[in-house]
Amino acid sequence: MNTILELEHIQKYYGNGGNITKAIQDISFSVEVGEFLGIMGASGSGKTTLLNCISTIDTVSAGHIFLEGTDVTEINPKSLARFRRENLGFVFQDFNLLDTLTISENIALALAINHTPAGSVEPRILEIAEKLKISDILNKYPYQVSGGQKQRCACARAIINNPKLLLADEPTGALDSHSSQMLLSTIQSINAQLRATILMVTHDAFTASYASRILFLKDGEIFMELRKGSDSRSAFFDKILNVLTIIGGGQSHVC
Repeated sequence: MNTILELEHIQKYYGNGGNITKAIQDISFSVEVGEFLGIMGASGSGKTTLLNCISTIDTVSAGHIFLEGTDVTEINPKSLARFRRENLGFVFQDFNLLDTLTISENIALALAINHTPAGSVEPRILEIAEKLKISDILNKYPYQVSGGQKQRCACARAIINNPKLLLADEPTGALDSHSSQMLLSTIQSINAQLRATILMVTHDAFTASYASRILFLKDGEIFMELRKGSDSRSAFFDKILNVLTIIGGGQSHVC
């Protein structure tokens, strides 16, 4: 397999002088093309900070991040917006949809920002909507659809430009259990059918059990790694719970 993302000795400090907080301490790992990687950890473990550094929302204090050979940490600040548009897709907990635009127009916005030729916009929207099962709500507004449908719209917007890396930050955090399960099945399908490379931050064991590999963070460092391998999702869930019991956190069961 080919490596698409590589982190080398990443560190992130906040503050200065004698008041320095070490949010990330010497983290190194790589992600393969088409992999679905989960990042877990208790509050304050550094998982969101790590995601922000990978997404260029935050800058690293030391180390290097490479996306398909490009050193992200060396990109000129004036070029970061373009880099994100062309390489990254984002799925947020709170959807970030525009209520004044229809579902179709929200998805189209990602294409417009990337200057996609007008003639190819609608066919691409119809294609992605069919794959994510939101074809019947394209003409509705966000306030007219469920939370799960909003999040699938957000997924469509995130992947319609075929980003090299899809970043999901607590994607099920605002959803009920049924909508969460539907969304996670959708994300898993995006990974399997479209070969999308996904990096997902979550505190929830059920959500994490959909990933193929998980990195557990503790105090800004990688504490442990789990790979799903040939395990069932239920067996993988149990292994996740065992690790969370050690580092703090837990949940009941999965069927």
